[in-house]
Amino acid sequence: MITGKTKLLGVIGYPIEHSLSPIMHNAAIAHLGLDYAYLPFPIPPAKLEPAIAGFDAIGVQGFSITIPHKQAILPLLASVTEIAQAVGAVNTVWHSQQGWSGTNTDVEGFLAPLKSLARDWSQVVAVILGNGGASRAVVAGCHQLGCAEIHVVGRDSEKLEKFLKSWMHSPLNVNLKVHTWSNLAELLPGADLLVNTTPVGMAPHSARSPLSPAEVDLLPSNLIAYDLIYTPNPTLFLQQAQGKGAIALDGLEMLVQQGAAALRIWLQQEVPIDVMRRSLRQHLGWE
Repeated sequence: MITGKTKLLGVIGYPIEHSLSPIMHNAAIAHLGLDYAYLPFPIPPAKLEPAIAGFDAIGVQGFSITIPHKQAILPLLASVTEIAQAVGAVNTVWHSQQGWSGTNTDVEGFLAPLKSLARDWSQVVAVILGNGGASRAVVAGCHQLGCAEIHVVGRDSEKLEKFLKSWMHSPLNVNLKVHTWSNLAELLPGADLLVNTTPVGMAPHSARSPLSPAEVDLLPSNLIAYDLIYTPNPTLFLQQAQGKGAIALDGLEMLVQQGAAALRIWLQQEVPIDVMRRSLRQHLGWE
């Protein structure tokens, strides 16, 4: 029951109607028996600054951030963690003594399912498809794992160069190489971890894959294939990789784990990850 004492959390974006975050966060809050509510807030880019000031005025405890505000929020924060500075984006904000503080839990979310696998990450060659915003968290995650090589593949050579330069002064000191898509065939046979950060294959365009049939033929059998997309489940990309003997990871666990990391920050206690995961699987009709 929501009362005048209920503490508010939320997620901001534009649009925001598609967000699954309220489902999993409110399921966890209900399980813990806490007097909180997590709400979606559609905030147009032009209204971001007054909206954040309004959150402060009404005592919002913290909030998640999705497209298109992950970079735009930075100047409005009093402090930002090193990992968020390195990624260049914030997805979680909370009140601190200085004011609003921000971090990026996408990196932690990305890493969670990988850490359960037995691998000598210092020998792993990571190939990342796409050089958009999502790929930045993946690069930071691969760096934290200690991957031997990190390769980013994109379509636009100018954007790739900008992407590379943006990491040159990163506090993480990331060592990576960038490649246009024409070089992908040379990289695939030696890949140990292949991550799709592009939207190719996302519902309703489920019949598409970022890999051509010829590129699929080059996949090694000991590969870990990781798709940040979680609908459909599995994507065509993951089906192709599994057909070559790869371990397949979808994006739902990343969504759950980054959300759980944010909720721990706001509540300052452990949270029921299994409840969050199950609420999303039920909502998506997977169980």
